[in-house]
Amino acid sequence: MPAAARTTFDHGGAAYPDDLYRTARIAEALDGLATIGAEEVRRYRADGFLPVAGAVAKAQVDAALAGLASLARPDSPADIQYESWAQDRIDRLSPEERMDATRKFMAFARHDDRLAALAHDAGILAVVAELLGGTPRMFQDMALLKPPGGGREKPWHQDNAYFHLVPGTPIVGVWLALDDATLDNGCMRVVPGSHREGPTRHAFLRDLQICDGDVPVDRGVAVPLPAGGLMFFDGLLQHGTPANFTDTRRRAVQFHYTVDTAPATSEEEHRATFGWVDGAEC
Repeated sequence: MPAAARTTFDHGGAAYPDDLYRTARIAEALDGLATIGAEEVRRYRADGFLPVAGAVAKAQVDAALAGLASLARPDSPADIQYESWAQDRIDRLSPEERMDATRKFMAFARHDDRLAALAHDAGILAVVAELLGGTPRMFQDMALLKPPGGGREKPWHQDNAYFHLVPGTPIVGVWLALDDATLDNGCMRVVPGSHREGPTRHAFLRDLQICDGDVPVDRGVAVPLPAGGLMFFDGLLQHGTPANFTDTRRRAVQFHYTVDTAPATSEEEHRATFGWVDGAEC
C-alpha cells in the first residue's frame, strides 16, 4: 500500500468558543474487548464509534508511558512536536518535564518495542479487522498529550481530512487513554452518525478543522474513559477535544488502520473532497 500522506496544521493554544464542547450526553463504554459481538459491531456502524473500558491492562499502559518518555528527548528518532516555550530548553528539562513539554509524537511505534506491542495488540487488531472487513494495516501512529494547566484543544475535525487516501477507503482509528480522560481534562467529544454524512468542509483556522459554526454540537456526545480504555472510531466521524485546564494529565495514543490495498489520492482530489478553505471563510 502506498504511504498515506498526512497534513498537519496547528496554531497552538488559540481561544475557541466557550460552548464548543458542551455536549449534553455522555457515552457509556463497554466493559472489555470480550464484550464486543455482532450487536456492538452494528452499533459501531450506526454511530461511527465504540468506547471500551478496560481494553488493555495497567501494565501495558505503564509500558506505553515509559516508551513515550524514553523517546521524549532532543535526539529522539520519533517525530516530536514540542511546545513553543520548551523548544530552546528541551535538553535541560527532566524526563517528566519533557513529557509535559511535548505536544505531539508521530511515528513512534517503530522505535520502541513497548509501543509497537500496543499498536499490534492481538485483541485490538481482532476488533479492527472486524470493523474494517479485512486484514488491518497500521498506517499512522501518534500521541497527543495534554499536560496540566493548559494542554491544547484539538478542534473538531474528521481524521480522513488529514489522510490522502481515495474517498471511501475504510479507516478505523483507535484512541487509547493512558490517563483517565475526563469531562474536564479533555476527553473525546463526538457527533454520533456523522460518519454517514460524508466528508465535510475543513478550514485552516486554529488547525485544519471543521468551522466552529458548522459543528452540530447539539448532537454531540462526550466519551470519558479510564486509563486503559479506548475508542474505536470511523475516519469520517466528527470529533474533537477541549483544552485541559485541570491539574491532571491527559495523555493518549492513537493508531489508524486500513486495509492493505488502500490507494492514495492526489493533493488536488483530496482538497476538493474536504473543501479546504481559509479560516476567514468560516
